[in-house]
Amino acid sequence: MNLKYSLGLDVSSKKIDCSLSVIDENQRVTFKSKTVINNTLSGFRILQDWITKHHKEPSIPLVVCMEATGVYHENCALYLFEKQYKVSIVLPNKAKKYLECLGLKSKNDTIDARGLSQMGAEQRLELWQPLGRFYYELRHYTRQHQNIQELKTVISNQIHALEHGMYRADVVITQLKSTIELLNSQLKEIDKKIKQHIKSDPLVYQKCKNILFMKGIGILTLATLLAETNGFELFKNYKQLVSYVGYDVVEAQSGTRVGKTKISKKGNSRIRRALHMPSLVVINSKEKPFLNLYDRTLEKHGIKMKSYVAVQKKLLVMVYHLWNKNEKYDPNYQLNILEKEQELSSLLAFEKGTYAYSEQKK
Repeated sequence: MNLKYSLGLDVSSKKIDCSLSVIDENQRVTFKSKTVINNTLSGFRILQDWITKHHKEPSIPLVVCMEATGVYHENCALYLFEKQYKVSIVLPNKAKKYLECLGLKSKNDTIDARGLSQMGAEQRLELWQPLGRFYYELRHYTRQHQNIQELKTVISNQIHALEHGMYRADVVITQLKSTIELLNSQLKEIDKKIKQHIKSDPLVYQKCKNILFMKGIGILTLATLLAETNGFELFKNYKQLVSYVGYDVVEAQSGTRVGKTKISKKGNSRIRRALHMPSLVVINSKEKPFLNLYDRTLEKHGIKMKSYVAVQKKLLVMVYHLWNKNEKYDPNYQLNILEKEQELSSLLAFEKGTYAYSEQKK
């Protein structure tokens, strides 16, 4: 008896390799068919007809498993999602490790599609939901702002090096300074666009105003958090968010060996980068909830950066709950998170060589 059909899609910019398999009650995966389509709207329609033809038991569920490949997978994923298919998108490193576990020595698009098909059949993968149009556009703006800022930093360093070199190249310096002026104007333009976009949705704007009472969190930081998390809609609780960003704790223990425990950093680095400066600001501003955490953890291990990471995580969790509750930030308000969920009682604790989170209840 068959239990589930699985369609594996290996996506490139121009074509998509497809492989369909089915798994039975004995956990045996049987491959049914394969094809190649163009990565276009007409190709997606052909794929839908092909699925209908080979999915011979409509009563048995069918899942689609594809790899995240930049933006090239998005159109196909959205098309299938809108056609009511169950779509799962896996990270490339996760798919790679799975294919290695299968013992596959060769690698090509057909083999990858077949491996993704088997992966979807054997595993219960998280279902994908598309990013809303509002947050998708916002993500374009915030990422462009970051790209411009990084380019500005690179050029500023070049100017500094040229001005302190043995011989000056005035023409080059002049051109680079002109580029800096252009980038500054573009930053102002994109800043304005981000604010306009936030204000275009009254509910989003109201929630943002409540959170912006928190010192250290500016409109750009908050816009980045919202854009990278789809307005926090993809998370059922704060733990999922913490893991998504890479602040989750990873242990290294086996038998009698106890290694260092640290945050994974396997997550959205753009959010971690966005929270770096706010963590410094709230401490310099002596915001009580964050300063207490900073002082307490710093007293335990004496490493400032680890304490700042604790503050970053607490900022993230605070924004998440204020957004969901649509409440104004109050530094004296004790968050009630599933009867404290021990989140604010264990945000970061650093013992000698230990990287775990803790914070005492008030």
